[in-house]
Amino acid sequence: MAAAVLSRVFGPALSVVLVESDQIGTVGVGEATIPQIRLLTSLLGINDAEFLRATDGTIKLGIQFNDWTQPGSSYMHAFGPVGRSLGMLPFHPYWLRHRQAGGQSSLWDYSLNYQAAIADRYDGSQSLVHAFHFDAGLVASFLRQYAEQRAVQRIEGLVTHTTLHPETGFIESIHLDQERRIDADLFIDCSGFRGILIDGALETGYVDWSRYLPCDRAIAMPATAQSNPRPYTRATATKAGWQWQIPLQSRTGNGHVYCSDYLGDDEALQLLRDNVEDEAQGEPLQLKFVTGHRHSFWKRNCVALGLASGFLEPLESTSIHLVQSGLSRLLEMFPDGEFRRRDIELYNELTLFEYERIRDFLVLHYVANERTEAFWAGCRNIDLPPSLAEKIDAFGDCGRIRRVADELFTEVGWLQVMLGQGIEPRTVHPLAGLLPGPQLEQFLGSCRENIDKQVNAMPTHQQWLVQNRARSSA
Repeated sequence: MAAAVLSRVFGPALSVVLVESDQIGTVGVGEATIPQIRLLTSLLGINDAEFLRATDGTIKLGIQFNDWTQPGSSYMHAFGPVGRSLGMLPFHPYWLRHRQAGGQSSLWDYSLNYQAAIADRYDGSQSLVHAFHFDAGLVASFLRQYAEQRAVQRIEGLVTHTTLHPETGFIESIHLDQERRIDADLFIDCSGFRGILIDGALETGYVDWSRYLPCDRAIAMPATAQSNPRPYTRATATKAGWQWQIPLQSRTGNGHVYCSDYLGDDEALQLLRDNVEDEAQGEPLQLKFVTGHRHSFWKRNCVALGLASGFLEPLESTSIHLVQSGLSRLLEMFPDGEFRRRDIELYNELTLFEYERIRDFLVLHYVANERTEAFWAGCRNIDLPPSLAEKIDAFGDCGRIRRVADELFTEVGWLQVMLGQGIEPRTVHPLAGLLPGPQLEQFLGSCRENIDKQVNAMPTHQQWLVQNRARSSA
């Protein structure tokens, strides 16, 4: 991603060298994204049809959370708006008033994305806010080819050690096997959990967040494809974690994220096998991780991206977005030959803010639960970050959602997870009470009617994928 973006933005003005090794594989069993991924494809000039065809991709309209509050519960964090605002208020205070008066409709009755998702429909229109599911390995190959076509020099090899400037401590060069050496001004560390530059060479250190997010293991395993791939991701809670399901065109990505303090590896694998809907393919891949981040995301002349910068479990599909946002900030503060301390400090400050706010959103899924297992009982007692405690208190008091600065998740996203996890406001905004009851019901009815009409006119997701492949081939 970094090589593709830099070559696209700077062109021949910047010499970009990509060092990677085919000896180091990628997980590649299915990756889910959020709608911001389309900012990347737009920047690179890649259309949806081309991208989906090259990456075995499908459409994603949201994430369905099953069994999270208790077994049998289900809700969705659907992309896009819910209802529409009226006057000075967003939609949800009116819906809350309707429900408190005895109304039986669900919040998700007013989400176009949700209604299309559960009906397995998609039409490619701008009305549906979408992201992608795709094969991460195929995306890597696609972007590598894209970068090489734009004069990026790719070098196959493993980094053995680095040379630091004796006075400044900046990285002067990296050394590869066979006594090869590469000198550069700026180094971007994309070496995963190892962080061979940001930590191995510059000894940045790591901030452990396992007290907030205790899961520390994952098993990934592909399965055969669904005949009609769902246009959404599934996250299903288990006795000590959760299982993902990501439908691609040719197979389904599955995985189990869990806490090793409560569940052994063998039992975790068996749970995954038992819950896979389709026939498992290939050998499972075991991953170990510690949730958290580097003390510095940018140190001296090295910027860490992806797992080299930190790890937040993929519950809300934020991993690739964090690479994107890191690249966006790097472009904004790109050094002109001089590495200014204030730019580096600002980059680290903004990146930390984003990590913290995503962390809060993930923790919300865990702390608000009614499950009886030991793991989930422990999660109810997580010592909340003050920023999350404030959000929960404000919503539980009067349904107010305060989005700070440009944090990633919107008010509508927080609304769906708060309600989905069982957090109910005690009161409703007084302005919502000024709309007469018959007008309120007419307003809500018109929202539902418009959504039903749009969904009924859509083809199925599978039909759209077939049509998209035909357009891409042409």
